[in-house]
Amino acid sequence: MPTPPPSRLRSIAVVLVLGAAMFTIGALGLAPDANTTPADAHRTAAPRGSVEALRERVRTVPADAAAWSALGLGYVQQARATADPATYARAETALRRSLAAQPDDNTGAQIGMGALAAARHDFPTALSWARKATASAPYDPVGYGVLADAYTQLGRYPDAYQAVQRMNDLRPDAPALARASYTFELRGRTGEAVSLMRRSLDAASTPGERSFAHAVLATLALQSGRPRQALREAETGLRATPGDSALLEARARAHEALGHTGQAVTDFRAAVAVAPLPHYLLGLGELQQSLGNDTEAEAQYAVLRGQEAVRRSSHAPADTDAILFEADHGDPEQAVAMARQALGKREFIAMHDACAWALHRAGRDSEALRQADQALALGTRSALFRYHRAVILHALGDDDAARTDLTTALRTEPHFHPLHAAEARALLQRIDSA
Repeated sequence: MPTPPPSRLRSIAVVLVLGAAMFTIGALGLAPDANTTPADAHRTAAPRGSVEALRERVRTVPADAAAWSALGLGYVQQARATADPATYARAETALRRSLAAQPDDNTGAQIGMGALAAARHDFPTALSWARKATASAPYDPVGYGVLADAYTQLGRYPDAYQAVQRMNDLRPDAPALARASYTFELRGRTGEAVSLMRRSLDAASTPGERSFAHAVLATLALQSGRPRQALREAETGLRATPGDSALLEARARAHEALGHTGQAVTDFRAAVAVAPLPHYLLGLGELQQSLGNDTEAEAQYAVLRGQEAVRRSSHAPADTDAILFEADHGDPEQAVAMARQALGKREFIAMHDACAWALHRAGRDSEALRQADQALALGTRSALFRYHRAVILHALGDDDAARTDLTTALRTEPHFHPLHAAEARALLQRIDSA
């Protein structure tokens, strides 16, 4: 869910160039933050040719607001696919040039600014731009996609559902159906989520939309304890888009769940080579740690620490991966501080879960349980969330409730984490033996 949506901006003067760019951008950021769920949808980058064509267009016609906004979206897409923060700066420059050229009724630039803010995980700002976009173009479905993503990440779920419904009423295309799928996934209704994502795949009109759908379907299969199905989905997607980092990660996790650890390491490394995103690095590091390869694990953790230093220097709020990493591999009290700061701007369920785990690791289990309950309040089927709450409940002496959560987690996704799944089985055995 989650996160900027696709755009279909049009300008008669540059219809061919813009058409190519927009269909390339496709389902930009269809899902929310993924640490979570499909959550931070990583897409194939816009081909360099389309961005270069737009750069040439704005060089020759610098007053073309639509071309500037399309270029800005192209840069957002590239940055999300490569994890290059400098590209976000180029995106903002292009979008502000568009707004300068056309200050009023510039829906394309407003959507672009919302997409950019969401990509930077600044969801209050994304919401502000999305509201402007839907006010200036109330019949354009793309703006409602940005609106839905922002509401979701801010924990305003009924508002998000309404925005998704409006988007589908206007145009039930692949991006709209993918968002509808996510509203059911959030509520633990996996069957409906899969059905809608299949419809999104059938409606997909770009390679990016298709690869995104396959990545989400692979994730949903893993979350339902079906790693072979997940592997098939990832491999189908990779045949069409071999370098898609999200599909490489999905295949890595499927191989990991099937016990194919060597192949999992290879795929994780390939995903990191495309985009050194935190959850790829953490996934690879923890897999290596589970295999006893401590030197290789530490190499990934060192990169994560470097990324965290950059984040702190920019005063940006932490993401869930950074909080979980700090809780498990760093200073739990620092993780709590990171989580509290992030929750002040983003009350998404995955953020509540990360805060719960940080509080537990810091020895503050009563506070942790309140956060863990909020993480599961929608009914989301997450084995990791269940495991976190089970450990907290066990620490508080409630072994009956802990047993229920552990059993549910391991039944839902037996290999949900390279380290914690084994710990969940061991804890359940200890509880049953007590």
